[in-house]
Amino acid sequence: MTIVRPDVSVHARVRAASSALGPSEGRVAAVIMERPDDVVDWSAAELASAAGTSTATVIRACQSLGFRGFQHLRLELARSAPLVPRDQKDAAGGSTFDDAVDALRLAQESVDPGRIEAAIDALRRARRVVLVGNGFSGPPLQDLAMRLSGLGRPVEAPIDALAQQFAVHSLTSDDMCLALSYSGANVQTLRACTAASERGATVALITSYTRSPLGRAADIVIATGPVGSAHDLDPYLARLGHSVVLHALHGALARDAGHADVAEMRHVVADALSED
Repeated sequence: MTIVRPDVSVHARVRAASSALGPSEGRVAAVIMERPDDVVDWSAAELASAAGTSTATVIRACQSLGFRGFQHLRLELARSAPLVPRDQKDAAGGSTFDDAVDALRLAQESVDPGRIEAAIDALRRARRVVLVGNGFSGPPLQDLAMRLSGLGRPVEAPIDALAQQFAVHSLTSDDMCLALSYSGANVQTLRACTAASERGATVALITSYTRSPLGRAADIVIATGPVGSAHDLDPYLARLGHSVVLHALHGALARDAGHADVAEMRHVVADALSED
């Protein structure tokens, strides 16, 4: 027997937006996620009954989830293809991979390619680049800093919050501050970005939430979509989208790099390897 699941983009949209819904609308989203094949054939009143709420709440929930209304939701669900259920032994790992695929699809739909291009142009022009991220956002930026250094780019990624402040306070209008923040509300990152902006530097932000304190402070905002809760201790699914964006920035600059520069860095790597 096959079951109908929503197209992965619909599934991702409902899952991502459901965390911001109130209790009644949240029950509607839960039913949509759990019984998409039934929802395709239901009326708004039947979905309301299954969720223990009113028809008006169903319509509001659909709109909150990003659809024009209930009929639009049904149409998007109907476009999905039937999937064969996974074997029980694959359920745990399969669910994790499904979640990751959904998160990446959401990021793909959410990210404005024009803003990635704007960030790439700013990185190309920048005399000096300071990367700012705290908590779980720190390690991805350390990785980017090493990769940009491998291209011969002038980049700094201070780990300490005070060191970040020192770095951005010496930026000028020829420089750039690139920040990473899942919530867009990290206080230390906000202080650094504000200081960079006050000194005329271009501020670019990679985040999950467009509307945020950091989003208001940045010149360029690349938003990957709100996967999970804004208060998750470890927003690992969101980091997948962030990592792809960082890779896109690095990839564009790597294509600009001269062969001689890359070859020299390869020698550096080779020299670091033990011959034993």
